Amino acid sequence: MGYRSDLEARVARKTTKAIVDYDMLEDGDRVMVGLSGGKDSWALLQALDVLRQRAPIGFSLIAVNVDSGYKEYKHDLIASTCTARGWEYRIEHTGIGQTIDDILDDGATPCSLCARLRRGVLYRIAKETGATKIALGHHADDFIETLLLNLFFAGSLKAMPPKLVSDDRAHVVIRPLVYVGEEEARAYAKECELPIIGCCCPACGDLGLQRQRTKRLLMELEREHPGVKQSMLKALGNVAPRHLLDTRLNPPGELRATARLTPAAPETPLKRGPTYDNPAEAPLKQGPTCEEALKQGLTNDNPYDTGGRCDSGRAQGPA
Repeated sequence: MGYRSDLEARVARKTTKAIVDYDMLEDGDRVMVGLSGGKDSWALLQALDVLRQRAPIGFSLIAVNVDSGYKEYKHDLIASTCTARGWEYRIEHTGIGQTIDDILDDGATPCSLCARLRRGVLYRIAKETGATKIALGHHADDFIETLLLNLFFAGSLKAMPPKLVSDDRAHVVIRPLVYVGEEEARAYAKECELPIIGCCCPACGDLGLQRQRTKRLLMELEREHPGVKQSMLKALGNVAPRHLLDTRLNPPGELRATARLTPAAPETPLKRGPTYDNPAEAPLKQGPTCEEALKQGLTNDNPYDTGGRCDSGRAQGPA
């Protein structure tokens, strides 16, 4: 069975690579897909369904939507779409939206709190449905943006893991779209005619939020330097711990040289001859005979050849 388009083949290939690289799925897994109704979660559900029909292992899917309680939210459209495509689904109605309004101060960003509350609901439903893996639709751009957000605003060098075990060791969270770009996910959801549904949160799409500002920064960088986002994603898998300042990675007390230096040999003192107060008293050193000098090729540059006469058969030079 072939893929319907080059785009689907590319998304499937990248998703498969992530699954293999990070050992995300096993035979017999029941994968619960967090389905918000946005482009990323729809693209993930569609990609996993395509791979499920081709994979050498068997796994099942169930889409779970957590309704935050906003009146305008179109959870009925999610239900009808899943039914039409033969996807098992469950919609969980909650009061998360109201809870956030009660807890959060005015002007505070609700995204992180909302994510934690929704994650708690997903963990509970995973137990109820017997899901062995929880798949989330975070794509490559999300990983890069999270890296920069933590770097710029949290003083921490971290992104998000493609595979995570919960603190209580009860759940495994996977992100199979780690290699898929946001534009690819958007195009794939559109190609598959999946309805994009907003979360209806008042803060959704606020361009003043830090993540949206970071997204714009990355867009500008990618436009000026094509491939920079791919380079940043690659950097997340190419960490050099020895070149960081975290003492937990490089405890200063353990940084000791182990090689022993070889002691230097003692210097040999120079031998000095006798000294004379009057240089005229210094004895003359006998040089070679004229015949010997000619054989040796001595010239005026030779210390023995000082222009001395050869009357006596030997050249005269200073000692």
